[in-house]
Amino acid sequence: MRSASMAGVKVALVAAVLSGCTTTAPTDRTTPPTTDRPAAGTTAPPASEPTPARVVLTRSGGIAGRGDTVTVEPDGRWSVVDRAGSRRTGRLSGADLDRLRRLVADPALAAEAGRPSAPTACRDAFSYRLTVGTVETGYVDCPTDGGAPATARAVVELLVGATG
Repeated sequence: MRSASMAGVKVALVAAVLSGCTTTAPTDRTTPPTTDRPAAGTTAPPASEPTPARVVLTRSGGIAGRGDTVTVEPDGRWSVVDRAGSRRTGRLSGADLDRLRRLVADPALAAEAGRPSAPTACRDAFSYRLTVGTVETGYVDCPTDGGAPATARAVVELLVGATG
């Protein structure tokens, strides 16, 4: 009988210890509860606006054999380096930067990047390679090849026009 009573005491002791482990600390009554904080052990939700990526446009080809690279930083600063190494710099206008951000965030750009490219039928045409973060797409500006990808073409036209 003694071992049965000792077992009961042990069970009661373990229960008391375990129940003490589950108590919570008193809450601060002066600070109202918030719903925008993540629960303990979780991560914060992603920001609604993704961080803009660097945009790089390379234009090559043409009769003169161009080789220009336009780089636009997320804040709108741009630089153009030609094949001889000459460099020009500037900053996109607010309207151009907003339009660029909308275009590169468009899911159509990533979809265009996933399409296979076919060889071109044109000689001496401009070839455009556009890189936005990890997304890379491009086209050859050849009327007989079919239509250029619309979103990539819009980005190219914006950058060529804005950086002169």
